[in-house]
Amino acid sequence: MKEKRGERLESIKEANKSAKGDYSRMEDYLEVISELVELKGYANTIDISRYLNVSAPSVTKMLQRLDENGYLEYEKYKGINLTTKGNAVADTIRQKHGILLEFFKLLGINHEIANQDAEGIEHHLNQQTIRQLRKFITFLKENPQVLENFQ
Repeated sequence: MKEKRGERLESIKEANKSAKGDYSRMEDYLEVISELVELKGYANTIDISRYLNVSAPSVTKMLQRLDENGYLEYEKYKGINLTTKGNAVADTIRQKHGILLEFFKLLGINHEIANQDAEGIEHHLNQQTIRQLRKFITFLKENPQVLENFQ
């Protein structure tokens, strides 16, 4: 499980080398904090900075915004924890990522590319789209001949 977390953090790091919108950026912060807490038991500014490819002052600025908006509990120079609201957003993004990753892998896309693509679009899909993808994945798994005919 820890290996998966580390891999997930690396994919987030790669995806954050490109410019993103403000809401996507906030979600990325919440996602990284959640992954770090799961992996290490805590999150800190230095680790967040490394995985999001941003400066430590930028991290501090965003952490203050997230704290003000009720997504996390943040005290400078102390550990960072997500609130229930912050965890809910991080969990939603994690679920989207998992569904997209599974879908891309069913299409025969290798894991590394599937992971990168999922990271790139997970913030931009409506929950209705994700639900339909989940249904489609279930359909494909229940009807393996359809998938075999595709491949």
